[in-house]
Amino acid sequence: MAYLINIPTFSDDRGNLTVLDEAIPFQIKRLFYIYGVDNSARGGHRHHQTIQAAICIQGKCTIINDDGDTVEHIELDQPSKCLILETKDWHVMTNFSADAILLVLASTNFDASDYIFTPYEHQA
Repeated sequence: MAYLINIPTFSDDRGNLTVLDEAIPFQIKRLFYIYGVDNSARGGHRHHQTIQAAICIQGKCTIINDDGDTVEHIELDQPSKCLILETKDWHVMTNFSADAILLVLASTNFDASDYIFTPYEHQA
């Protein structure tokens, strides 16, 4: 199941410094960011191998996560809040604020064959 971690943040009169170095529980192989999103949903997949860390570094968005047993709606609204998405976590990113910037760190390099687009089927 996906889980939230707090990234160490140091604040003083000059502003805030958030440090990712040792907060992310995997070696980072790829990073990308999503911004300028209209009312569209992004994602809609899970992975065979890749673990991801999602941080909304500006604005806010919601990640709908389904691990096959539980569906959760997780709001990312602080740059020190990080959602760890494991391989079993089928996720959709939605409700982006106009100013949202979602940073995603991944444990593997891009590989199209790593993606599983079919959502879980749940009992009614």
